[in-house]
Amino acid sequence: MIPGGGQPNMQQLLQQAQKMQEDLARAQEELARTEVEGQAGGGLVTATVNGSGELRGLRIDPKAVDPEDTETLADLVVAAVQAANENAQTLQQQKLGPLAQGLGGGSGIPGLPF
Repeated sequence: MIPGGGQPNMQQLLQQAQKMQEDLARAQEELARTEVEGQAGGGLVTATVNGSGELRGLRIDPKAVDPEDTETLADLVVAAVQAANENAQTLQQQKLGPLAQGLGGGSGIPGLPF
């Protein structure tokens, strides 16, 4: 509502909505290009994901490979991927959170945790 009881300018509201959509699209593109890492086992396993949480790479130090204990290696891989995804979620909140504020609170965007 406009101060003084006037009606909001529809053209202005549409322009603001379009700008927010463009800003959101740019932020999502930037997230897709940005990579973050997560580690487990003191760096023996490192997972790399993009800002959208897609797994892009996995590095396993040969010291982590024990043919007699593949279960531990599997646990380290899972932990590294989880850590990388947590870092990606933090990045999403940093990049998209301010845009969500402009939408009146929660982002309302499916798949985003805020």
